[in-house]
Parts: sequence; C-alpha cells; structure tokens
Amino acid sequence: MVAGGALGGRSGVRIPSGKWIARTDIGGAVAARYGRPLVLLRRESLLRSLAGRLTAGSVLFGVTAVDVEMTRRRATVQTEGGAYEGDLVVIADGAYSRLRSKLVPGHPGVRYAGYTSWRLIAARPDEPVDPAETWGNGGQRFAVLPLDDGHVYCYATANAAPGQRGGDERAELRRRFGQWHRPIPQIIDSVTSSDIIRTDIVEIAEPLTSFHVGRAALLGDAAHAMTPDLGQGGSQSLEDAVTLALVSEASRSVEEALQRYSDLRVRRGADMVRRSHRSGRLYQAPSPIARAVARLMSVLPAAALVRPLAPVMNWHPPSTAPGGSEASQPDIKGERQLARVSG
Repeated sequence: MVAGGALGGRSGVRIPSGKWIARTDIGGAVAARYGRPLVLLRRESLLRSLAGRLTAGSVLFGVTAVDVEMTRRRATVQTEGGAYEGDLVVIADGAYSRLRSKLVPGHPGVRYAGYTSWRLIAARPDEPVDPAETWGNGGQRFAVLPLDDGHVYCYATANAAPGQRGGDERAELRRRFGQWHRPIPQIIDSVTSSDIIRTDIVEIAEPLTSFHVGRAALLGDAAHAMTPDLGQGGSQSLEDAVTLALVSEASRSVEEALQRYSDLRVRRGADMVRRSHRSGRLYQAPSPIARAVARLMSVLPAAALVRPLAPVMNWHPPSTAPGGSEASQPDIKGERQLARVSG
C-alpha cells in the first residue's frame, strides 16, 4: 500500500472571500458506497512502489524512444542509444505522443480544452486547512487538499488562450489568486516558481478506434488523453496496464492479446474522455452557472452526489477466461480505489 492522504470529512466549494457555498462529505460518501476511500498521493511514491516489483535493471532512465519498427513476428524500439527488440511494444509517451502519430497517420492528435492549470505541493500551513475548491470568475479555481502530515497538494485553473505561460508562474498565481482567502496567498508565497507545474489542458481530439497497431499497444494518455476533472488520467492508465497484462498472460498469441485489449479498453477510454470533458465544461462555465451548481450540491445528500460515479468506481479487471470481459457494475462495493495522482 502506498502512503497518501485519505480524503474524508467536510469539504466543499468556497468563493474568493472565503465564504462556503457548498459543504459536504464527498470522501466519506465515496468510502461508504464503494468500500474504499479517495486517496491523494505523490506520483513519485506510486511509481516507486510499482517499480519496486520489477527485477533490477528492468527500467532504463534517460533514454528517448524515437521510432518503432514492426515485422510480423517482432517489434523493435529505436532509441538514441540503440535498438531494443521484443514480442510487443507498449507506447505510453503521453498526450502529445509522437509514436501515436506514426502508428495512426492522419489522426488529429489532441485539442486544447480551453483552460490552463497549475499544480504544486507546499508545506502544510500552520493554520487548520479545510479541503476545498475555491471558485472565482473566468474559470479560476484553486484547490487545497491534504497530501500527508506535512504537505498539501494544490491545483488551480483558469480559462485562457493556449501557450500563455510566463517566466514566473508564482507571480502569475499571485496576480490571479493573491487576494483570495487564507491560506491561498500564504501557500503561494511559500513556494518558488520552480515548484509550480503549469500545463495547458488538452484532450484527444477524436477517439481512437483501436488501441493497438500491429505488435504495438497504445496505453494511457497516448490512447485516450482526457481533462483532469474526474481524476482519471492516471487511473485509466493503470486500468489499461492491468488489462494488457492479464490478457497477454491468458491469450495464445500476441495478436490475440492485443485485439482483446483493444476490444476491452477502447469503449471505456472514450467514455471517460466524454465524462471528463462534460465535467470540465461545467466547472469552467461562467461563474453564475458554476456557483448555481455548487449551491445545488450543498442541498443534495453526499450519497446522491457520488452515485453517478458508479461507472468510474466500479471497474474491476477482466476475467482471464476466454471471452471474459471487464465489469462495471453499479452497486458492488469495494471493487476499486480511485486515486488522484499528484506531483
């Protein structure tokens, strides 16, 4: 188990003055309905845990893959330092995947979702911190969430034209959020510009009809880049990886395994892209609309708010029996822990 911060207790939505417009226990409701908590953890902690299960030397760092070549029986990855050959290649080079462009020529790639984002990890303030998102004008949001005993994870968004990042992102956060309620200004002042990651939000422009070509499998953002509004980018990548591993073990050939992988994952990937897109449009909507949604959240029971998450939360790995499928059942508890991966 990777250590992280379980989200529970009262949380909600505030406005820049600090006034609460919605308070509810979403984390507790998720744990009660689905049997597992929402957990926030550092990306490096998750990767270290996963890498620890591999044999020494399995992972090469600082090596750039520049091309993939395939024959009927083998696949070869060309890197700046040499070539590596195997039965299949897993392409997981992110939303702007260069290798996806090679395998699926003519695909439009990703499109800008209309807003930019900032992420940072800061020391936990001395004052009490209530988990919350604060919503302002122009799609401006700033979230403060507990990460571990000594730190908080923060993310912020704003509607903006793409490619507008400056040289000092802390100054940009100060300009946008420096007059908002405590502890947001104090958190911004506690970090340096180099501690802040700014990312323009993109999503796959058109769903892929297959997640494999020849002996190469597309996985994660390379296959289904989505907005972060459901916290599903990293989670869907893990689902992809588990599914590919299981069908590879159970299939009689690489071709059969990859076809089954696509059959199981294409539809779900496209569905998560759509769900995330709809959530993002709602959260980045003009302030009166977004705040009306938040006030509606405040009057609904937390259990009702988490019920629509069933298609996200209730996934479990496919059966390894021939013809087995993934399952997503609306009322089975404890099937899956949804982790928002940070860092």
